[in-house]
Amino acid sequence: MAGPKNGGHDGPPDGFGRGAPGPSNGLGRDAPSPPDGLFPRPRTVVAPGAVHVPGWLPPERQRELVEACREWARGPVPLRNTVLPGGGVMSVRTVCLGWHWQPYRYTRTADDVNGARVAAFPEWLAAWGRSAVAEAYGDPAAAEAYAPDTALVNFYDGAARMGMHQDREERSDAPVVSLSLGDTCVFRFGNTRDRGRPYTDVKLASGDLFVFGGPSRYAFHGVTRVFGGTAGPASGMRAGRLNLTLRETGL
Repeated sequence: MAGPKNGGHDGPPDGFGRGAPGPSNGLGRDAPSPPDGLFPRPRTVVAPGAVHVPGWLPPERQRELVEACREWARGPVPLRNTVLPGGGVMSVRTVCLGWHWQPYRYTRTADDVNGARVAAFPEWLAAWGRSAVAEAYGDPAAAEAYAPDTALVNFYDGAARMGMHQDREERSDAPVVSLSLGDTCVFRFGNTRDRGRPYTDVKLASGDLFVFGGPSRYAFHGVTRVFGGTAGPASGMRAGRLNLTLRETGL
């Protein structure tokens, strides 16, 4: 199973910062495993079906995933600020794989950007999604059945935020798998009724895994803050936060 290759580019024209490059370790060959640490952050069940696994991606996997994101950000559909139907512009910049998300539907081509077909969703990333579901739920059958076919790659600079929202454009109610890279953020995970309380604020650091499905699949969620300069060079990023969410569209 092929993984991404380090690009060897001179700079970050995609807009997110470059840190120390890591070795090419064949990202897709092996499932990630949590690194050991003296004071590991505890795994947490935030809500029924919503699980936070800190440090799931070790540093070398983080760096290679950052390099893959840099390649995807160059196109065929480049990283962009999504324009909402009411005319507002999202502060987060996004590039999509497999299917292109635009408010509020999926298409194969990016008709709101340049009309190009989006980059393919790689099989190694689908395999990672299955490993993530297995890690979160301890359910081999659920992991084997998980078939993500799209990913939204979101880049947050220090000022970017994500308002409380539900992921409802998918026809499948399979879990959403979220991978964090770079700066730490405050991830607000709410209820399935509205954007208000009750909600739980979770700090997601580089390498963290968050999976939400089952009773929490349609919970409102968002990012209220990004802590600049918290990534550290091991992540492969100098500044900002990357978040990959893997979804099964059912399309």
